[in-house]
Amino acid sequence: MRIGLIGTGRIGSFHAGVLSRHREVGSLVVADTDAARAAEVADRCGATAAPSVHEVFTWGVDAVVIASATAAHSDLIARAARAGLPTFCEKPIALDMPGTLAALREVEQAGTALQLGFMRRFDAGYTAARELVRSGRLGRLHTVRAITSDPAPPPAAYLPLSGGLYRDCLVHDFDILRWVTGREITEVYATGSDAGHAMFREAGDVDTAAALLTLDDGTLATATATRCNGAGYDVRMELAGELDQVAVGLDDRTPISSTEPHGLPPVDKPWPGFLERFAPAYEAELDAFVRLVAGEADNACDGREALTALRVAEACELSRRERRPVRLEEIPAG
Repeated sequence: MRIGLIGTGRIGSFHAGVLSRHREVGSLVVADTDAARAAEVADRCGATAAPSVHEVFTWGVDAVVIASATAAHSDLIARAARAGLPTFCEKPIALDMPGTLAALREVEQAGTALQLGFMRRFDAGYTAARELVRSGRLGRLHTVRAITSDPAPPPAAYLPLSGGLYRDCLVHDFDILRWVTGREITEVYATGSDAGHAMFREAGDVDTAAALLTLDDGTLATATATRCNGAGYDVRMELAGELDQVAVGLDDRTPISSTEPHGLPPVDKPWPGFLERFAPAYEAELDAFVRLVAGEADNACDGREALTALRVAEACELSRRERRPVRLEEIPAG
């Protein structure tokens, strides 16, 4: 098949390499608003560089992968839908609910497939945790703790475009919490701190956040995130049930040590970032998309799943601003 890739930044370049090696992808067309960067990526992975994004939709591709700047996602999704093309898009669909709902309407009216890039669904650890929960091995689940900690803040210019810590970062935790437990989030209570660098306050964002989430079966979950974890990139989930408890993301590269005499020692090579930590998951999600395009697999994460995670993020932002619990039903589903 012939795939069009839009966006050749860090994640787009990674996707280009994965797609160019995939046995079912016969040719790859890459495009970027920075034509020189697209040409460089194309040369490196044996793809064809298009002069502009427009050609991706006119050169006869069978599907589109969107890894562009977030602000362009909704328009590109709509354009692909109108062209009848199955689409994979990095999260989010858009930075707000109206943009998200508009793009989803285009997809639903066209009857095309849209898979969102929630790569944790393809991580071996989260997959194993999901199986343990569903098998009953943990017993009744009562507590879940999700952690996402970036080693360093993003550039200041990125913050106003990111949608904020809940939409940009914690949205992954909200999605994977639903996927692993099989339950829905019904209420949130969230807070955040902007006590770090002034650029967070200037952007109206926070550098650290925490949310208490109530699931529809009474399970309690916490989700925390920070942009300022100097020890390294740390993404984990702990699931505690009446019979057992397990941890996802706890290995010899997890940037945490113990103060106990016989506890975990400091790690030699902590995870430096998301791409290194989740590289196999990124490859697996693109393989799932290729199989979806080929008619060999169902959609692993459609647009409505992404909408639900965004609604939780919106509820957390509202809770932080108004300092109160927010029921998810307060956030319209379209």
